Amino acid sequence: MALDARPGVKSTPATTKRRVGFMARKRVAEALQAYLFLLPAAAILFTFQYLPAIDVFRISLTNRLLLRPTAKFIGFDNYVRLWNDGRFWNAVWNTFYFVAASVPFQMALALLFAMALATRMRGVGIFRTTFFLPVVTSMVAVSVVWEWLYHPSIGLFNEIIKLFGGTPIDWLSDQQWAMPAIILLIIWKGTGYYMVIYLAGLLDIPNEYYEAAKIDGASGWSMFRHITWPLLAPTTYLILVLQMINSFQVFSSVYVMTGGGPLRSTEVVVYYLFQRAFESLEFGYASAISVVMFVFLVIVTILQRVFVGSRVSYDR
Repeated sequence: MALDARPGVKSTPATTKRRVGFMARKRVAEALQAYLFLLPAAAILFTFQYLPAIDVFRISLTNRLLLRPTAKFIGFDNYVRLWNDGRFWNAVWNTFYFVAASVPFQMALALLFAMALATRMRGVGIFRTTFFLPVVTSMVAVSVVWEWLYHPSIGLFNEIIKLFGGTPIDWLSDQQWAMPAIILLIIWKGTGYYMVIYLAGLLDIPNEYYEAAKIDGASGWSMFRHITWPLLAPTTYLILVLQMINSFQVFSSVYVMTGGGPLRSTEVVVYYLFQRAFESLEFGYASAISVVMFVFLVIVTILQRVFVGSRVSYDR
């Protein structure tokens, strides 16, 4: 007969059954206690985040206006209108242009800076802080400062161009240069955030791999190609997902610096949504834009998971 957990006490089927029942009740009580602790946070999230998000779809099926107390159900008319809206598709194109131009450069710079700062040299902490400072700065404040840097007459960038004998550029009023100007600002401001994530991934790679590679005579490029880059795959995938989501939601810099101009060359989807909601006061139509944007981001994230995330190995 099996012995009880207490010394000198023999276990019987009855005591074993009571013990199992006691442990089951204890687990249930602990689970209920955990859910009770989570309930206030869950209630806040549901009330102020999930419930409004669900209500957006309901509003998108109406002709809701801000100054009209009642709204009429119109079905999917807003979505049909959106399909035939040339301004919306122009905003979609501008958003894709922004994403395609900013994401690769920002990832490459973040990795480059992270590798440069993943050392134990003196003063490296100061450099890490310096690169991260733009991240914690207000986007509106930064946009105002950069608007002055882009000034056609007294801006720092044009002064540098004139110093090398070039012709000054009217950055924010030129269709060709307005979007690149915003992209440059976003890269400068956001690179430090992704650099920190890459830095954490680099410091997590065991140093023994590099020591073994050096013994075998591997070059710096070979170590990056066969050690650093493969082991950074999970980090790169995370950064890619975060960057895609953040890039598709660009707004503040466009609102402050260009207002969607010139000639709507910087009018991105979120800015167009803002105009419809808070300038034209068409809440129903703006809600339809936000629903389409949400569905698109979900599809993009799923595709990234299928075609990129499925190839990522998390084993070290």
